[in-house]
Amino acid sequence: MPRSCLPAVLLIAALCAGHAATRAAEQDEARAALQRGEIRPLEQVLDAARREVPGDVVKVELERDDGRWTYEIKILTPAGERREVELDAKSLQILEVD
Repeated sequence: MPRSCLPAVLLIAALCAGHAATRAAEQDEARAALQRGEIRPLEQVLDAARREVPGDVVKVELERDDGRWTYEIKILTPAGERREVELDAKSLQILEVD
């Protein structure tokens, strides 16, 4: 590898390490929220989303906005449509369906 590539490689490595640390912190925060009862177990969340929009879950995102935990569940319906269900992570109330 040419020496001129070394700074770019080091920058990429640093960014990847930072991203991994951020992901680990997010996972720890979600685990703690589950233990405190602020969010429901994923199995319950997926069941609630599939009752609203039947199909295969293709992506799950847990977010916290203004102190409120929400799940965004992306589902591929049997008809091949991509739908998104947003739920309150504690009550499992459906907030929005796109």
